Amino acid sequence: MRIVIQRVSKASVTVNQEIKSKIGHGLLLLLGIEDADTSEDISYLVKKVSQLRIFDDEDGVMNKSLLNVNGEALVVSQFTLHASTKKGNRPSYIRASKPPIAIPLYEQFVDTLSATLQQEVKTGEFGADMKVDLLNDGPVTIIIDSKNKQF
Repeated sequence: MRIVIQRVSKASVTVNQEIKSKIGHGLLLLLGIEDADTSEDISYLVKKVSQLRIFDDEDGVMNKSLLNVNGEALVVSQFTLHASTKKGNRPSYIRASKPPIAIPLYEQFVDTLSATLQQEVKTGEFGADMKVDLLNDGPVTIIIDSKNKQF
């Protein structure tokens, strides 16, 4: 499982020219799922996302987590995070899970994060053509791969 974490002042997802979800201060999470992913990957990433100290404290030092600042979260599925560009110029998405595997894992990630944050986590629409609008705060952007914990 790969996740791109972006600290945002605001973010929204539009599908078919209608805003599906929007958040204020918090994290936009782009989530890529592969067939090898399990509940362990979800637990690892939810813990990291909720406890990652990337929000400023009173002294302007990144010392607070999403939990500490009671920030919001918006999770958007993004199979392109598993693109392979090893050969040629057309990315291959063979490692990205198909919907029968990806959707339950995506939903489990959202549910687990919601329970951890004790608030509703907003989402995009799995498989839809989404327009993601964000105001990156910092900018702060972090990538975590649950299969490569030193990344």
